[in-house]
Amino acid sequence: MSLRRPIFVLALGSLIAAGLGLRDWPLEDGRVTAYARRAFDAYGLGLTLQGPASVAVLPWPRLTLDRVRLAAGSDGPVLADAGRLTLDLDPLSLLGGRAAVSGLRLEGARLSDDPAGWDAPLARLAEQARSGETARPRRIVVRDARLAAGDTARDIDLDIAWPLWGKTAEGRASFTWRGVPTRITLTHLRPAELAQRRRSPFTAEVTWPDGSLAADGTVAPPAEGNALPVLSGQVRFETRSLPESLAWIGRDVPLAPLAGAFSIDGRFETAERSISWPSLRIGLGQNVLEGAGAVAFGPGKAPRLSVQATLAAETLDFTPLVEDLTRLLDPAPVSVALAPLTQGDLDLRLSAAEGRAGAVRVQDLAASILVRDTALEVAVNRARIQDGTFKGRVNLTSGTDPAATELRTQGSLDRVDLGALLGEIGAARWVVGPVQGHFALESRARDTVGLLAHLGGRATLAMDGGAIAGLDLADVVHRNGAVASGALARRNGRTAFERAVVTLRFVDGVGEIAESGLLGPSVGATLHGQVSLPERRLDARGDLVLRPPGDSARGILFAVTGPWKALTAQTAAHSEPSDPAGRIGDAMLPDPLKLPATLGLPGSVRAFAP
Repeated sequence: MSLRRPIFVLALGSLIAAGLGLRDWPLEDGRVTAYARRAFDAYGLGLTLQGPASVAVLPWPRLTLDRVRLAAGSDGPVLADAGRLTLDLDPLSLLGGRAAVSGLRLEGARLSDDPAGWDAPLARLAEQARSGETARPRRIVVRDARLAAGDTARDIDLDIAWPLWGKTAEGRASFTWRGVPTRITLTHLRPAELAQRRRSPFTAEVTWPDGSLAADGTVAPPAEGNALPVLSGQVRFETRSLPESLAWIGRDVPLAPLAGAFSIDGRFETAERSISWPSLRIGLGQNVLEGAGAVAFGPGKAPRLSVQATLAAETLDFTPLVEDLTRLLDPAPVSVALAPLTQGDLDLRLSAAEGRAGAVRVQDLAASILVRDTALEVAVNRARIQDGTFKGRVNLTSGTDPAATELRTQGSLDRVDLGALLGEIGAARWVVGPVQGHFALESRARDTVGLLAHLGGRATLAMDGGAIAGLDLADVVHRNGAVASGALARRNGRTAFERAVVTLRFVDGVGEIAESGLLGPSVGATLHGQVSLPERRLDARGDLVLRPPGDSARGILFAVTGPWKALTAQTAAHSEPSDPAGRIGDAMLPDPLKLPATLGLPGSVRAFAP
């Protein structure tokens, strides 16, 4: 007999056997359920079959169950529902008369979002690992799952592998969390070490379109009653927008709305409900700060964060923050409710060798920020500005009305070179000399317009040994209020003075010029009037007299009035009986005294202008 016939028969038989092996054969529900229950009982899981069941032999023995429900025990919470479960059976155990599960695949299920429901199965798995039991699923795959509650997490794909011959396990997951695609990778983990409550190495990475989180270190199970596992190692977190990432995660931190691009990199470790960074580097926009910090979690399922940090930088750029603050002075009202900024506690200490707030350079800066529930305090403990120093403090609090904010601020200047400061911010250096002063202001309102309208307090500026550049006030008196024209006159014009001072008392946003005066070797001046913050307007009158006293008729009365963007000066001789701001010398302020409107300088500075 030819060999062709047996070969043909063998090939045909193999083909038929393969076809039969690849086919899913239906099984009786009762026997299948009993078998599957025995497989899951070892892990403390209760299984309920609500659909058909089938078995296939090739390419790997497997049992498929439709519409299954997995619960924690016989009467525990449901962990997975309405999914298709495929169990891969171990061929070696089948030959030995057992049906051990070597892997499982769950598709299209609704998963429980309560982490506590998984405690019992995980504890049973850890117990088996401690006992040296090796009969475990070596691969667990979840496809197209979703969380049972709402649409928070969907399209969940999970692949966990723990080979029988290896000590390490790894897992990969991808899902859509609150509409954002997310990927998680975990490698180098040793589950057996964790089961023995020992430390295990791990490497983890989480990525999403706007940021990433990567950690490399060791992990141990949490102590009894602790919320966090015991972690230590190196971590890096970065995001293009901290407020958006926090909203996506569902967490709040203090001052988050003021942040933009953010990163943190450093060595970390966890303790009972806290994370600490003995050394860290923080990137905030273009700023890089180094130091140490810690985060503590309050009680409850949505704990309030408490952040503490001490950070230092070579340079700090506050320009974005200054731009945000200048918008608060716009005529359009902006809410000043504290709630968005106080979603957590903060105790931050800052220091920098150099800094920049808009166009103003700052040196030797030491500041602190304190955030508590319904309260925010910013203190500048020390800052050198143009060879002088500035100190200040701002307190913001909210009471029974969360939409209203109470403002209290105070501060002082000491020997700041005003001329250099004006030149630095792009204004004409119309006055030069060391300025000193102090202020204490308070207000309460729901928006920025209301804060200005209800502002009250006191502010004083004084200068010793200064000068007004571009204008000779004695010459103005000699000319009966006329200002010498021409570039040469402006270049050579100068009024030296021994002391100049102005004091403003604010009530409902209007500052009354209570005390003011200028005393020089050749001229003296006084000023009185009002500065309106809500209307952004100055209305002031004063007089100029020659020194030493001579002819009293050689004095000049003057008025400076108008909006801050377009101040005008009017003058009249003392002998005029009519309105002193009436008809003589009506003219715009000379160019050296005009300040850029964008600077928004207070009227107390402009009041020195004749």
